[in-house]
Amino acid sequence: MLQLLSSGQYIIFATILVSIIFSLTLHEYGHASCAKLLGDDTAQRNGRLTLNPLAHIDPVGLLMVVLVGVGYAKPVPTNPRNIKYSWGSAAVAAAGPLMNLLLAILTINMLRFFYLNGSFDLSEPQILFLSFMAQINLLLMLFNLIPFGPLDGHYIMSWALPQHLRQRYDYYNGKYGAQLFLILILLSIFGIPIFRFLMDFSQALIPYLVFVG
Repeated sequence: MLQLLSSGQYIIFATILVSIIFSLTLHEYGHASCAKLLGDDTAQRNGRLTLNPLAHIDPVGLLMVVLVGVGYAKPVPTNPRNIKYSWGSAAVAAAGPLMNLLLAILTINMLRFFYLNGSFDLSEPQILFLSFMAQINLLLMLFNLIPFGPLDGHYIMSWALPQHLRQRYDYYNGKYGAQLFLILILLSIFGIPIFRFLMDFSQALIPYLVFVG
């Protein structure tokens, strides 16, 4: 994103940054609201059941987005012992990516609606915002479904596996998952297109999410 600043594309930089902040906020809110729904009010008691970005955005994580293109928000605190169902932890983990998917569907179809309806004349920043929101949320969804390290996909995969595989998977992910995740991030920062597949896949998904026609 620094390239955008250095080339004077301030509107695009600001639009992407706002889109990322909004998307991360809704992602974390999805976790918190699902946990509350399933009986765990830990996030609520910690002030995380809110749409206020200040409660969710990590300054270092956001700075990393600006500097290297990859960052993070504050993890939502939960207590699995308070969750009512055996599948509850997986549902809480899935709620964040699901929120990103819903946001992507909403913004894609809003953009399509305004494009088809000539009576709505969107400004360039508005078009950019909707477009970036769709792309960023699809990418966030896919990124967080990677099943290792601290990502949401780990909890979903752990629940989906049979018991004998789950214990082994949790053991190896706990021991090596974070390191492997960090290696992938570093390789991506140094120019190796590790996440190119996710970007290409997110773009390929867009036509299948359009319902307005």
